[in-house]
Amino acid sequence: MKIRFIICSVFLVSFLNMKAQENFSVQLNLKTEPTNKIDFTETSIGVSFNKKISSKSLITNTLEYSNLNVNYDLGHYESFEDFDKLQQIKNKFEFSQEISNSTKLNFAVTPTFSFQENLGFSDFTLLGSFEIKQELSSKMTLSIGAARTSVFGNPKFLPSASLNYKMNDNANVLIGFPDSRISYSNNIRNKFSLSNSFNGSFYNLNIQNEIDKNAAKATLSQMTTSFEYERNVDKNWFLNFKAGYDFDKKYKLTDGDNHTLYDFNISNGYILGIGIKYKQ
Repeated sequence: MKIRFIICSVFLVSFLNMKAQENFSVQLNLKTEPTNKIDFTETSIGVSFNKKISSKSLITNTLEYSNLNVNYDLGHYESFEDFDKLQQIKNKFEFSQEISNSTKLNFAVTPTFSFQENLGFSDFTLLGSFEIKQELSSKMTLSIGAARTSVFGNPKFLPSASLNYKMNDNANVLIGFPDSRISYSNNIRNKFSLSNSFNGSFYNLNIQNEIDKNAAKATLSQMTTSFEYERNVDKNWFLNFKAGYDFDKKYKLTDGDNHTLYDFNISNGYILGIGIKYKQ
């Protein structure tokens, strides 16, 4: 408990130094995904600040906590029922710098703690990214970069690239890896989007399992296609609804060297989510 308090306190330091309340938001999300033999339910809360420190520089800090509950079907995987609660704390610090009228650099550092029950410094992983954005025209922007990310279930370095095209004031198209998206707003209150993304996570295990005592991590990865609708219900309040499907979903136990020890061989599944956000 003491270690958890120290870690959370360190993450909150950056927030205490940011005074621009007009750029503050809090978001709470709930997502559920039933598969053939295992159901996943994730709740998360995030707090974000951003501040313009000069005419060309912007910093953003987002602190997020998520809790993933894993519900195993009776009659299957009884020996793994201790792996039913997985948690993550991450703090993403982003710095954006305009170096010319058409070129921008984006840096992100994301210290992350992924754990089962007892949080310790051994659960720490440093993720991050670097990106160059080049404006090709008034409507088109090319982004190229690299990131240390867990989109495939384990932290690794991967390239990233995207092409963003603003069709008009209401519609936007983003094509790239790991995320692609088409978004449309018919007025200031409604926003619709269709997205496809590669995403994943991992959690360090501290409860030994009788099947394989060498299991060190639980890893998840999938490709998600989803439709989202966001409604601005009041000046500062937003509601978000999400429905989609996970393809090539994988849930595995691995050792300390990321070698697969057990594959749950779960089926793909549909996802449903709802979120509420306060922004000012």
